[in-house]
Amino acid sequence: MSKKRLIVIAGPTASGKTSLAIELAKYYNTCVVSADSRQFYKEVAIGTAKPSLEEQNGIIHHFIDSHSLENPLSASIYAEEALVVLEEAFQMNDFVILVGGSGLFIDALCVGLDKIPFSQEVRDQLNVEYSQVGLDKLLIELAHKDPEYFVQVDQSNAVRVIRALEVIRNTGNTFSSYLVNDTKATRGFHTTYFVINHPREILYQRIEKRVDLMLDTGLVDEVKSVQHLAHLQTLNTVGYSEFFRFLKGEIDYETAVQLVKQNTRRYAKRQLTWFRRYPNAIWLLQTELSLQVEEVVSYLK
Repeated sequence: MSKKRLIVIAGPTASGKTSLAIELAKYYNTCVVSADSRQFYKEVAIGTAKPSLEEQNGIIHHFIDSHSLENPLSASIYAEEALVVLEEAFQMNDFVILVGGSGLFIDALCVGLDKIPFSQEVRDQLNVEYSQVGLDKLLIELAHKDPEYFVQVDQSNAVRVIRALEVIRNTGNTFSSYLVNDTKATRGFHTTYFVINHPREILYQRIEKRVDLMLDTGLVDEVKSVQHLAHLQTLNTVGYSEFFRFLKGEIDYETAVQLVKQNTRRYAKRQLTWFRRYPNAIWLLQTELSLQVEEVVSYLK
């Protein structure tokens, strides 16, 4: 598959990755593989900005509604499953589109991840600490011991924070040292990275509109529908954790809305920090979709 090319469309939340991926899939007559770790789950759609069937525009999408919240998909298992999908897709086309904002999942698929040490004993202890003192104290420890990973990780995702601290406490090494480096497994395709990079004020405007649209289309009702699963770490994420607090009466509605917008902006910053690690990425500075398509197609000719 040496002539096969995986086109990665990355970028922060609300940057327009989905629209660009679909237009490119139409141009190359190919499929889209999602690398958005929240869009895997069939129980949620609005808060994850999952593209509807209408928005998918007849393009085959893989890893949309593919798993259940109660059976979370790790980055390593995702890579195993997605490689099978890519092998089949490349039999029919020279190009496949990979789209998403979850950098760890993109890395796992494109270049692989190191074998990261595991300790059930340390993990159990961290879970006890999390239940007793909350996430903030664990974040302070992570910021002190592994500042590089701290600025990359979704700081509302307890699973990833605990996993990083598990490795740090167990090995004495930073978690970031086990992530992507230059000695990963060889893939049977060539990968080209494109990152959408709007000016900050435009990105923040898009985030504001995205959250308002989610609210208008029933985000709170969706949160209510999965409230019985609020204990799952897969729902300890922006857009859901804030409204779980609202539904429990801990904060009022307006506070919840403002927290969602604020936490989404922070998440976008962390995503951009992650993607700046890609030395050969092409950063798309155009804000018009048609111009973005032209730039990608022109580069790949």
